[in-house]
Amino acid sequence: MDTLLEKISTINDMILDGKALEAFDEYYHDDVVMQENDNPEIVGKVANRKREEEFFASITEFRGAKPLNVTIGENTTMVEWHFDYTHKDWGEKNYTQVALQEWHNGKIIKEKFYYGS
Repeated sequence: MDTLLEKISTINDMILDGKALEAFDEYYHDDVVMQENDNPEIVGKVANRKREEEFFASITEFRGAKPLNVTIGENTTMVEWHFDYTHKDWGEKNYTQVALQEWHNGKIIKEKFYYGS
């Protein structure tokens, strides 16, 4: 069985290769709960995949992404990312975000994103 470091590294590589939705399909639990900052949680894989699809469809220019740090704990991973893109509604975005993943049975069951406004 792959370690959490191997799994999160594979997810990061897939994101960098433009395969974020494929990574979502493979590594996220059916009951996944996702949340951005203190916004309401989105529950379930179907609802979260739709949210992810809408996000990626709204990117009008992608200039780059880079994982800066990866941390592994007990059933927990955390990735600090730097993103640079243009979104059709939000304009130019260039920021650092921390994504905290909780794992259950080899899949991400909860993910929360922390970033500034």
